[in-house]
Amino acid sequence: MIDRIDYTKASPEGYKAFGNVYVTLQKTSLPKQLVDLVHLRVSQLNGCAFCIDMHSRDLLQSGLAVDKLALVPVWRDAGSLFSDRERSALAWAESVTRVSETGIPDDEYQAAAAEFEDKELADLTYAIGLMNAFNRFGVAFRSTPQAVAKR
Repeated sequence: MIDRIDYTKASPEGYKAFGNVYVTLQKTSLPKQLVDLVHLRVSQLNGCAFCIDMHSRDLLQSGLAVDKLALVPVWRDAGSLFSDRERSALAWAESVTRVSETGIPDDEYQAAAAEFEDKELADLTYAIGLMNAFNRFGVAFRSTPQAVAKR
């Protein structure tokens, strides 16, 4: 594998703009752990090693049980381990991330809208969109996960 650019240094203004969206999302009423679960699931779908590593660490640091973390990729089969709100957020994250495949059907929108107030759903969708963008940077430029950098 060839070395690729550090996009944060090559275009600090662009990185800062995305960072400002992240900072804004930290101020929403959505629980941080819920947003981190969504960020992890989006990153898993997109295959971004850097972000999977980072959000897994964030979730463990926030007190999420290892058992729950391990089952994020198969959350639909994890029974009551995930709350209704978490399941709704994860389903919405998957549909929005796979927009070219799903077209985000009305029933999926209605399910998310039933669980989240309008502002929460908009903020959740911003969080999903932002993570999709960061995943594309991480994969395109092969950002090194912390676990690999330590070796």
